Amino acid sequence: MVKLVPNTLTFGRLALTIVFLIMILSSPSVTNKALFLSIGFVVFVIAGLTDIVDGIVARKFNVTSKFGRMIDPLVDKVLVCGAFVCFAIIREPKLFGFSRSTLAVIQWSVVGILVAREAYVTALRHIAEARGINFAATISGKVKMLLQIFAIGTVIIKMAHVPEARWADWFTTVTFVIMLAVTVASGLMATRRTDWKRAI
Repeated sequence: MVKLVPNTLTFGRLALTIVFLIMILSSPSVTNKALFLSIGFVVFVIAGLTDIVDGIVARKFNVTSKFGRMIDPLVDKVLVCGAFVCFAIIREPKLFGFSRSTLAVIQWSVVGILVAREAYVTALRHIAEARGINFAATISGKVKMLLQIFAIGTVIIKMAHVPEARWADWFTTVTFVIMLAVTVASGLMATRRTDWKRAI
């Protein structure tokens, strides 16, 4: 029974992720935007907590599996990449009074970098796992994920409570720059992993 817990939590996180993404897309048409996004933020946090819990359970009871190593990061990618795609669709975050076209370039460029990195590393993981090589998450990947989650939370809070604050523009911008730098670096580091080299 315990063996089912990590994967059950993972699929629960997928369900929460879908709810969260729908809430992001719906937010521009909601009357009480601050309350609605605050609820969305809570859903987002709960989804993130399930990621932590299923990892702890899997390691504590030694119920890690190839399926879990494949599906867990996939759900994480749906959450992260999906959130930034939704942000771009609703044209968020708004920064420094930039024009809509300038913001669109920034927002979709962020999406492009994130999706390209995740697609690249996912391809490496599938090839490695298909050859029997454990391609579990590394410290750099976990730091990358933490920064991406933080960036998503930053955008939600900015949209809900300080949409016009200049300091929030700067905070969001710095957060995005650090997140993108670590995202690219972790992708490059994935190519250099010893276990990946053994799979070639």
